[in-house]
Amino acid sequence: MDQKQFLLAVNQIAEEKGIPQDQIIETLEMAIAAAYKKDYGKKGQNIKVKFDPKTGEIKVYQIFLVVDKDMLRPEEEFTELTGEEDEEIGEDKKIRFNPFKHIMVDEAQKIKKGAKPEDEVQIELEAHTDYGRIAAQTAKQVIVQRLREAERDVIYNEYSGKEGEVVSAIVQRIEGRNIFMDIGKASGVLFPEEQIPGERFFIGQRLRVYILKVEKTPKGANIILSRAYPKLVSRLFAIEVPEISTGVVQIKSIAREPGSRTKIAVYTEEEGVDPVGSCVGQKGSRVQTVIGELGGEKIDIIEWNEKMDKYIANALSPAKVLDAEIDEARRTATAIVPEDQLSLAIGQKGQNVRLAAKLTGWKIDVKSDKAVEEERKAVKKVSKTPAEKEEKKEEKQEKVKTKTKAVKKIKKNKKESDEKKDEQKEDNQES
Repeated sequence: MDQKQFLLAVNQIAEEKGIPQDQIIETLEMAIAAAYKKDYGKKGQNIKVKFDPKTGEIKVYQIFLVVDKDMLRPEEEFTELTGEEDEEIGEDKKIRFNPFKHIMVDEAQKIKKGAKPEDEVQIELEAHTDYGRIAAQTAKQVIVQRLREAERDVIYNEYSGKEGEVVSAIVQRIEGRNIFMDIGKASGVLFPEEQIPGERFFIGQRLRVYILKVEKTPKGANIILSRAYPKLVSRLFAIEVPEISTGVVQIKSIAREPGSRTKIAVYTEEEGVDPVGSCVGQKGSRVQTVIGELGGEKIDIIEWNEKMDKYIANALSPAKVLDAEIDEARRTATAIVPEDQLSLAIGQKGQNVRLAAKLTGWKIDVKSDKAVEEERKAVKKVSKTPAEKEEKKEEKQEKVKTKTKAVKKIKKNKKESDEKKDEQKEDNQES
């Protein structure tokens, strides 16, 4: 065997598949053991091979399990119970002695001092280099299978640690509504529910996707991708905005309706840093890059505030909010907006207020200032107490009395005036 060529082949496989060299050597040892057992082994033999890649030396060992009489079931009892060649039977799981697999404790101690029951001892066998076609084919199958399993484990371990990350992917094939994408060493699937509504795909298209979940299956790692998950937006902003990636600006909350609109709340504790401006970028360059990556999806960037009334007012952007009345016990809020801003605050089919509610986690009701004023007047009118009603009644009665007195006084004055006129008339006639 050419040692240089062999080591080069091992290194090449290790680099291409990402499998450690030790694991490749171990696979080769298992393949040689399988081939040896096929041509030279006995039934029940446990063969182990040690291979030195530097010297090319191969050593073959037979592994025996150390047993004592208490671990064995008598031959007659075994035959009566099963009539078969099972090694373990009964609830106590006693075994049938196999000379190619088991060794008694006294014999084992001659080979290995201090050997105890259930220990393992090994005896070196004669190594062979001439194997038949079937044995070689068996070794090949072992190598291929083990390398595939190792490669699957490597891929799973690598991508399971990438859950929640955004990667660049290329559309590989389209099967119905499922999109299979190449993400480097592995392929992922983009199911219909994880796609942006209305988005079209074509072979060779390059997109950024969110690694939603990595599952381990007998066929390898099953990687589920997403273009609709809300955190895709936050990850894209982290890529485009250095202030977010360094932690200067924090994304507090995000609400998204894929393909239509997203609201994102940002915050910073650093003085002199504008969190909204950092995400928007110069002339909107940063946010436009994210919008382009999402196929033109609208993005509202608002400033997070620990005071809920101000936070809710910001969340209803681009509408201007005059006031926000909040009920902390019920986690509900009433946003009061100018009459001409009502439709903007609600949004098309209620989208703006719906996203604001998702963003803040509060139930939000939007009303115009005129409607609130009219409601308050109506409530004030209806909600008079009995005392107020009695007082109003007394005021009304007093007004009536005052008016009656005034009328009587006027009538009295008129009567007196008429009497004086009559007296003057009589005096004139007498004279």
